[in-house]
Amino acid sequence: MPGLREQWRRTAIHTITERALDLFDERGFDAVTIEQIAAAAEVSPSSVYRYFGTKEGLLVADDFDSLSDEDLAALVDPADPVGSLLGSVLAYEAASDRIPAPTEAGETEPTSRRRVRYFFSEPSVRMAALATLDRAAKRVAPFLAPERGLSPTQAHVVANALAFGYFAALERWFTDGGTHPIAEYVEEGMRPLRAIWATAA
Repeated sequence: MPGLREQWRRTAIHTITERALDLFDERGFDAVTIEQIAAAAEVSPSSVYRYFGTKEGLLVADDFDSLSDEDLAALVDPADPVGSLLGSVLAYEAASDRIPAPTEAGETEPTSRRRVRYFFSEPSVRMAALATLDRAAKRVAPFLAPERGLSPTQAHVVANALAFGYFAALERWFTDGGTHPIAEYVEEGMRPLRAIWATAA
């Protein structure tokens, strides 16, 4: 029954991620091993490796890499790629924010924010995040070219502007203390790019 298997997989991934973040917050990223994460999540180390590959992969993993071309085509609106990106960020924050985790002060912080903080505090996680964005840009570029008559080079540049512009907005969110929704930073940061895209139309 694929539906039940997929549900179990998603539950396991969420549990592993939450337990890993708990350990990273408590002991520091470098001090935690895959084996300790597996024990805290009550799964085998091989399961952690299978789902994430590395500790860095655990923090930067998302569903984008597993999307089919058909799903990706439905996700990316060539007429408004910035709007597509913003919609994805809003959906991700909304989904992740449903199950907040307690902070040291007893408040709750969404999983999405807990993960993103490590993008900018751990160099190896930043490198993994940038590699993920590079793969995403390469996948998005072909969907941008036909709609606007872009050359392959132009589509590549635009896709990278979207992917790495998003990352720059995340970094501003982190630098400012992470107290406002990430989507606000993405929307503000991408506004000039959106204006250029509209003008090009």
